[in-house]
Amino acid sequence: MEQKIVADKTDDIAQCQEKLKAVLKKKFSHLLDGMTKEANWIPLNKIYTELYITEGGSGEVNTEHEVRQIETASRIHVAQEESIHCNHLFDPPPGRDYCIRTVITRGVAGIGKTVSANKFTLDWAKGEANTNLAFVFPLSFRELNRMKKKSVSLVELLSDLFPETKDTGIFTYGKSEMLFILDGLDESRLSLDFHKSDIVSDVTQTTTIAVLLINLIRGRLLPSALVWITSRPVASSQIPLEYVHRVTEVRGFNNPQKDEYFRKKITDERLASRVIEHVKSCRSLHIMCHIPVFCWMAASVLEKKLPTADSKETLKTLTQMYIQFLSLYVETTKKRLFGRRESTADCVRDNLISLGKLAFKELEKGNLIFYESDLILNGIKVSQASMFSGVYTQIFNEEPAVCEEKMFCFVHLSMQEFFAALYVYLTFNNENNNVLVKKSSASRRFLFRDPSELLLYKEAVERALRSENGHLDIFLRFLLGLSMESNQTLLKHLMTSNRTQQRTRTEIIKHIKGRIQQSPSPDRCLNLFHCLNELNDHSLVEEIQSYLSSSSRNQTKLSPAQWATLVFVLLTSEEELSVFDLSHYTRSEEGLHRLLPVLKTARVAILHACNLTQSCCEKLANGINSSQIRELDLGNNNLTDEGIIKLSNGLKNSKLATLSVSLCRVTEEGCTFLASALNSSRLRELDLSYNHPGKLGVQLLSALQGDPQYQHKLTLDPNTAHRDLSLSEGDRKAVRWTEQPYPDHPERFDFWNQVLCREGLTGRCYWETEWRGRAFIGVAYSRMCRKGDGQDSWLGKNDCSWGLNCTKDGYWTWHNAVHTAVPIPPNSNKVGVYLDWSAGKLSFFKVSCGAPTLLHTFHTTFTEPVYPGFRLGWVDSAVYLC
Repeated sequence: MEQKIVADKTDDIAQCQEKLKAVLKKKFSHLLDGMTKEANWIPLNKIYTELYITEGGSGEVNTEHEVRQIETASRIHVAQEESIHCNHLFDPPPGRDYCIRTVITRGVAGIGKTVSANKFTLDWAKGEANTNLAFVFPLSFRELNRMKKKSVSLVELLSDLFPETKDTGIFTYGKSEMLFILDGLDESRLSLDFHKSDIVSDVTQTTTIAVLLINLIRGRLLPSALVWITSRPVASSQIPLEYVHRVTEVRGFNNPQKDEYFRKKITDERLASRVIEHVKSCRSLHIMCHIPVFCWMAASVLEKKLPTADSKETLKTLTQMYIQFLSLYVETTKKRLFGRRESTADCVRDNLISLGKLAFKELEKGNLIFYESDLILNGIKVSQASMFSGVYTQIFNEEPAVCEEKMFCFVHLSMQEFFAALYVYLTFNNENNNVLVKKSSASRRFLFRDPSELLLYKEAVERALRSENGHLDIFLRFLLGLSMESNQTLLKHLMTSNRTQQRTRTEIIKHIKGRIQQSPSPDRCLNLFHCLNELNDHSLVEEIQSYLSSSSRNQTKLSPAQWATLVFVLLTSEEELSVFDLSHYTRSEEGLHRLLPVLKTARVAILHACNLTQSCCEKLANGINSSQIRELDLGNNNLTDEGIIKLSNGLKNSKLATLSVSLCRVTEEGCTFLASALNSSRLRELDLSYNHPGKLGVQLLSALQGDPQYQHKLTLDPNTAHRDLSLSEGDRKAVRWTEQPYPDHPERFDFWNQVLCREGLTGRCYWETEWRGRAFIGVAYSRMCRKGDGQDSWLGKNDCSWGLNCTKDGYWTWHNAVHTAVPIPPNSNKVGVYLDWSAGKLSFFKVSCGAPTLLHTFHTTFTEPVYPGFRLGWVDSAVYLC
C-alpha cells in the first residue's frame, strides 16, 4: 500500500513538473518588442544575445549613479575575464569541487539580469540546460511585494503563484533538486532582517513572506534547494555574504555583443552596419550601449531616423537620442488618440507633463517603482496610468496585478531622469515656474520679478554638485541638453512658448567652467564636462588637446580647470590607456592627485622618480583599492615607513601582481605592514631593493614572495567540518549555527565544533584570520583524532596541535593541554600566523590597522605537514580566512 502511495505521488510530481514547464515556456518564450501593447512578441531565443557575466567578488558596493558606473567600467582596461554563461552559475570554478547553493548576480538597471533569469528558466523548461533540476520557481520581488502583508507557508506561496504544484507533495516525496530565482532584490519592499528573523524549517509553517525568504536564503528552509538572487549593486548588501557562495556581476554587452545585438534587431544588414558605425562614432552613445535596454532604444530610433539626411547631426548626444525616442511614441500616441474631441496636441502635452511630474517627484525621493497610490499623489488618475502603460509600453510599464495593488515603473532609470528633466524644463518654459526653487512667498516674488532661466540651470548644477553619489548627474545633462535650439525644434509640439536665449546658454557655460575651476570631486567634475558636451561647447577640450601635442607638456603649469579637462580628455579617449606614466605629464604630487581618476583605469602605473612623499600615499592607496592596476612602480620616491603604512591599506584588496618600492627608505616597520597587507593580495613580484627591511621584515615578506607553499589560498575542508559549522564564501568562512546536512565522513569532527583546512603546510607561510565570538586558531597534524569528546580530538589539548584561543577577554596559547595567558589586550579581531616549518617556529600576531604585534611563538620540531584548524566556542562565532 505504502509503495503504491509513493508511486502515485511520484507520478503526480512528474505531471506537475511537465505542467510547470509548459507554463514557464509559454511565459518566457517571447519578449515584447514594439511601441504599444499591440506590438510584436518576438521569440526570446531569436533576439537573446549572451551577456558578459563575471565573478563579481565581495568588495564594497558602489553607490554612485549607475550610468556613471557604466561610463567608468567602459574606461577600465581589463584583460577579458572568463565569462560565465547564465546556465552555469551553479557550476564550481575550475579546480574547485565545493557546492554552490546561493548565488547573487549584481548589475545596474537594464543590464539584463531579468532577461538572463528568464533565459535560464526557458532553457530548463525546454530541457536544454540544467536537467538535474526537478523544479525551477522564478519569483519576482515586484510580485512578492504585493503579498507582504500575508501570512503563508512556502507550500501555500507556491500553490498561489504556481497552481500546478498544489497538493502534489513535491516537498514530501520529491527528492530532486529545485531552484528558487528571486529576481529584483532592489525592488523589494519587504523587511529582510537577517539578525532578528524567526527560524522556520518546516515548509508548511505559516509566517510572513520576508521570514520565508530569509530562511530559504539562510538554508534553514529547504537546505538542499538552490537560490539565485538578482539585484542592483547597492541593494545586494541586504544579504549577508556568509550565506552567499558566489557573487557574479552582469557587465552587459561587450563590444562584439553590441554588434551582434544590432544585427539581430535590425534585419536590413546594410542599415545595421550603418547603425553600428554611427554608435561607435559617438563615444557617449557607444558607452551607454553596454546596457541592453539602451541598445534596444538606440536600435529603435536609429533604424527609423538614421536614413534621413540630417539625422547624423541630431543623434550624437544622450538628449538627442531620448528626444528622438520620445518623438516616435508621440507619433504613436496621436494615432491612438485620433478622433477625440479634445485637442490631440494638448492631450499629449498634458499627459507627458503629468508623467514627467511623477518622474521628478519620485526621483527626488529615490523611488523607481510606483504604486497606484504614488500616482494619485502626483496627480495621475489610474485611468491615465493605464493609458501611459498602454501607449508607452517601453517607457512606462504596468505590472500585472495578480495579488493586490498595481505597480508601475520606467523601463530604465535614465528614462525616468529624462522625463523628470522634461517636466522641469516644460514647467518653466510653459508656466514660468521654477520647480527647483522652494516656493516660499519671497521666492515667488523674486521669480515674478526675474523669471530667469539662468537661475533654473544654476540651481540644477548646484543640486547635482551637492549630491554625493551623483544621482542627479544624468538629470542635469538632460536638462541642459533640452535648452539647445536644435532639441527644442523637436519639442515644439510640447512647448507653448520659447524662453531660451543664446545669452542664457553662454552664461550657463561660463558658470559651469567656473565650477570646474573650483575643482569639485573628480566624478562631479567629469559630469560637468559631459554637460558642456550637451551644450555643444568644446573649447576647454580643444585647448588641452593643443597642450597634449606639445613636446614640453611636462614643464607646463596647468590651472585647476586645465587639469580637470586633461582628466576628461584622457578618460573619454577611444584609445585604451593601458600604461599610465605620470612623468609624461608632470613629476609632482599635485599632478598625481589631479590624475588619480586616470591612473585608476590603467593596468600599469609608472610613478618612478616623481618627487612623491608619504603625504600622497593615503589618496594613492584609495585609488589603488578601487582600480584595475596590475603593476605599480613607486621606485625612487621618498615614501619612508610612514608612506608605506598608509599605502598598505590600499594594497589589501588590490589586484596588484607586481609592486616596486625600490629606494623608498623603507625599514622593518614598513615591511611588517606590507606583509600584512599583501597576505590576501595577488602579488607575484615585489622589488624592495635598496631598502632596509630588517630580519622580521625579510622573514614575513619571504614567506609571501618566495615560498611555493604560499602560492595557494587556504580553504576550509567541508569533510572535516562539524555539522554545527556552516561554511561559505568559497569555504573560507565558518560560522557556528544550526546543524548542516553534511554526509558522514571519517575525517569529520563529531563532538568538538572544529574544522581543518584542506592544505597541509611546510616551509614558510603566513596567513591571517578574522574572528568573532570565541575562536581557537591554530594548526594540527592530519593524524589528530576526529571522533569523541576526549582531549585527543580537541585542538590544543594534545601533542599534535598548537594554537591561540581568542575571546573579547583575552588571548591564551594552547599545546598539549598546557595553556598560557597572553598579556596583550585583544583590541583587534584579526590574527596573523607565521609558520617557519623547517625552523620549528609557529608565531601568532595581533593585526591592528595593518600592523602585526607578536603575541606568542611556539618552538618545536615539526615532523609532518600541519593543517590550519579552528574551533568555534559559541553560537554565532565565526572565522574568516583573509
